[in-house]
Amino acid sequence: MLKAVILIGGPLKGTRFRPLSLDLPKPLFPVAGLPMIQHHIEACTNVPNLKEILILGYYPASDLAQFVSEMIQEYKINIRYLQEFTALSTAGGIYHFRDQIRCGNPEAFFVMNGDVCADFPLVEMLNFHHQKGDRALVTILSTEATRQQSLHYGCIVLDKDTSEIKHYVEKPSTFVSTLINSGVYLCSVEIFQTIAAVFNSRQQEYYDGGVNGRDTAVIHLEQDVLMPLAGTGRLFALQTNNWWSQLKTAGSAIYANRHYLELYRRRHQNRLALQVTESGDRKQCTVIGDVHIHPTANVHSSAVLGPNVSIGSGAVIGPGVRIRESIVLSGAHIADHSLVLHSIVGRGSKVGQWSRVEGTPCDPNPNKPFAKMENPPLFNSDGRLNPSITILGCSVTVPSEVILLNSIVLPYKELTRSFKNEIIL
Repeated sequence: MLKAVILIGGPLKGTRFRPLSLDLPKPLFPVAGLPMIQHHIEACTNVPNLKEILILGYYPASDLAQFVSEMIQEYKINIRYLQEFTALSTAGGIYHFRDQIRCGNPEAFFVMNGDVCADFPLVEMLNFHHQKGDRALVTILSTEATRQQSLHYGCIVLDKDTSEIKHYVEKPSTFVSTLINSGVYLCSVEIFQTIAAVFNSRQQEYYDGGVNGRDTAVIHLEQDVLMPLAGTGRLFALQTNNWWSQLKTAGSAIYANRHYLELYRRRHQNRLALQVTESGDRKQCTVIGDVHIHPTANVHSSAVLGPNVSIGSGAVIGPGVRIRESIVLSGAHIADHSLVLHSIVGRGSKVGQWSRVEGTPCDPNPNKPFAKMENPPLFNSDGRLNPSITILGCSVTVPSEVILLNSIVLPYKELTRSFKNEIIL
C-alpha cells in the first residue's frame, strides 16, 4: 500500500503570486481549468495501490474543505487535509503528522511540493525505487537546468552508474551541477527514523542553550535530511526529461497553463474545445491550438480563442473578442471586440469594449537547452517594473477603449484611463 503527501504551505507563503492569491489560496488557483494541486491528485490516482492522499499546510481547514470533498467524490480516493498549527517546513510537517502517514502500514509514500507543475512520472519513480531494494530510503525526481539557473535549486551530484546521489547542496553559491531537485520524492517509511534523529538533536541543542530561539519543530527536508543522506548509499535520483516547472509567480501560471493543455491533447482530449466552426446546430467560436472552455462559460461564436487559453466557469466572452496565451477566471466578462494577450483576468473582472489588455511573455529561453522559468522580481535594479504578464485581480473594471500593458491591478479597482508598466494599488 502507498500514500501521497502534498505540501502546500500557507497564506504567508506565495507572496510572489499576489494579487491572484489574495482572494483564493494559491494551491487552488486554476491552471488549465483545474485547481493547481488537482493535477497532483490526478497523477497520484494513476499509481496502482495508492490508497490515500494527505494534503499538509497551515491554511485554515475551511479554505480547503469544499475542494477536498469535491476531489473525494471525483476520484473515489481517500483525501484528507491536515492543518499545521504553524509553519513547520517540509520535513517538519511530515514528521508532525507521522502517525497519520504511517497509519495503515504503507510501504512508501510520495512527497510532492504543491507549487510544482509537471508531467509527473510517479509510476516510473515507484518502479525505480523498487529496483533499488532496501537500500533506497529516498528517491528524488530530478531534472536538468542551465548552469546559471541551477544555483536557484537543490543541486545533485549523481553516480551515473548506480543513480546514487553522492553530494547534495541546496541553492549553492557556486556551480555544483546542472541536475536539480524537482520537489517530488518517494520515501520509504524508515525516513521517519532519520527525521526523528534530526528532531531529537534539535531538542538537545535547545536544552543546551544553542538554538537561539529557533522553533525546534521546524525541519527542512532539503538541508536537514537530504544533504546529510547524500553519499550514504540511501539516497537516489531518477532523472526525467518530462516537462517540469515551478509556479512561483503569476507569470509562470501562463507557462504552466500551456503545458497542461498540451498534456490534455495527449490524455484528456475531452477537456479541450473542439477546433471546428460548427457544433450541431450551434455555431462555436473559432479555436486555435489548445483551449479549455468551462461548460458554463458563455463564448460568442464570433470570438477567436487560442492558442493556450483557459476560460473559467461562468465567464462571458463577447462578440469579436480575441484571446491568446491567457487565463480568464470564473465570472469574468470580456466585452465586444476586446483583445487579451499574455494576461490573467481575475474572478469577476470586467474588460470593456474595444479595450486591449496585454502582457509580455516570460517563457524560458528557447535557445538554451534545459532553461527553466526565470521568475524575476517585480522590479529591476533601477526600480522599474520588469516586463511581465498583465494581471487583473478579482473584480477589476477596465473601461471601454483603454489600453493596459505590462501592468498589475489589485482587486476591486476601477480604472479610468490607460496604463503601461505600472502596479495599480
